[in-house]
Amino acid sequence: MRFLHTFLLLVVGFATVTVVYCASFLPLERTFPLNRPVEIDRLKTRDLVRHARLLQRVSVGGIVDFPVEGSSDPFQAGLYFTKVKLGSPPREFNVQIDTGSDVLWVNCNSCSDCPQSSALGIQLNFFDAASSSTAGLVACSDPICTSAVQTTATECSSQNNQCGYAFKYGDGSGTSGFYISDTFRFDAILGDSLISNASALIVFGCSTYQSGDLTKTDKAVDGIFGFGQGDLSVISQLSSRGITPRVFSHCLKGEGNGGGILVLGEILEPGLVYSPLVPSQPHYNLNLQSIAVNGQLLPIDPAVFATENNRGTIVDSGTTLAYLVEEAYDPFVSAVTSTVSQLATPTISNGDHCYLVPTSISDIFPPVILNFAGGASMVLKPEEYLTHRGSYDGAAMWCMGFEKSQGGITILGDLVLKDKIIVYDLARQRVGWASYDCSLAVNVSMTSGKDQFVNAGQLSMSISSREMVFQLLPLRIMTLLVHTFVFTICEFL
Repeated sequence: MRFLHTFLLLVVGFATVTVVYCASFLPLERTFPLNRPVEIDRLKTRDLVRHARLLQRVSVGGIVDFPVEGSSDPFQAGLYFTKVKLGSPPREFNVQIDTGSDVLWVNCNSCSDCPQSSALGIQLNFFDAASSSTAGLVACSDPICTSAVQTTATECSSQNNQCGYAFKYGDGSGTSGFYISDTFRFDAILGDSLISNASALIVFGCSTYQSGDLTKTDKAVDGIFGFGQGDLSVISQLSSRGITPRVFSHCLKGEGNGGGILVLGEILEPGLVYSPLVPSQPHYNLNLQSIAVNGQLLPIDPAVFATENNRGTIVDSGTTLAYLVEEAYDPFVSAVTSTVSQLATPTISNGDHCYLVPTSISDIFPPVILNFAGGASMVLKPEEYLTHRGSYDGAAMWCMGFEKSQGGITILGDLVLKDKIIVYDLARQRVGWASYDCSLAVNVSMTSGKDQFVNAGQLSMSISSREMVFQLLPLRIMTLLVHTFVFTICEFL
């Protein structure tokens, strides 16, 4: 959908929410039946949720699971997206999963340039602040607009006292609109067997203008779900209030119809390796140190990957392909071509380096290894650096999925990130990964740094004294355990 992002540093503050409890006559029902033994862990979990309500918190170190759709194939979806529920009553929006930007924004009903239909087979929705009983505009006096560090992400309209924004992406597309404060609804996992409806007040964008690729219908979605490190990202808003851990993870399925797993929490896998984030960067910058093809290090000066002067290596799920700086791209393509020249026929198609392959690419093309700081290596299979372009003269045509970067930035997009667990650990300032079949369930830590964990996907519980496991499969929405509340809450925003 788009390939590059501009750098946005968002510094914000959050408005205080006041909650007033209203008295009424209420029927009482027991959560646990009389005269039956109840495990102490279940009682603790119930109390934890009750205390969280009294403290006006959704959870304590809980995790949030999202369904994932889309694929990395540029000739199909070319992006991964998930669903979010906003407003009261809640409306559902399909938004692109984007670790290269910060803000969650959705199409506003007043948008005149937003696409009206999508070739992805989804119905597009538009947010209407007037129809949500919990929506509130963000005023110019709000810390979002009055922060000492102003960026292009915020702007104030003195005419209507609305805090607005304007984003420009690297592919030339852009969006602008205004900020909304409203209820974000999600599925939270707490304790052992409790999965409950949850909600939190967040700030997000309502898009009133779009340009470039964002206006096209071929891959149109309802907006973009920014997972960056900025204060306005949803992960930052929720973790700052103790609702979720300060870590999120995804596992994007590359084969078939795609899909996968997205969770606010830390996926645990024995094969995970981690590399430290480059400090004080607005994106997920890593120190790429070298590249090896078929076990041989390429003659590339490590300085070309250094994070300085708008250069560096970025992990970005909002980019479909992958991009290498020019100094690394040419040696990379030459090494791959030299390795396969006896078994595949090199050719040029639409300006891209391609190969006519008579058999499986796994039998011909070499593994590629990206070496990062901290001793962490990422091994790429042929389908993680090549894209299939059909056939020619009875042979399959595979082309380089790595493009030559025009801006001196190396970007690892979905082509590289697919079929791997990727963990963005903001608390420890590191990114981890491991090759994985993303159609399988994954273990997810309840609280970053602790040994309590759950499994993201469909519910299937197994409990011991030190661990709690839930079975959550990708592309499945969690079954909710319905509890009867014995009080009424009136919220005044």
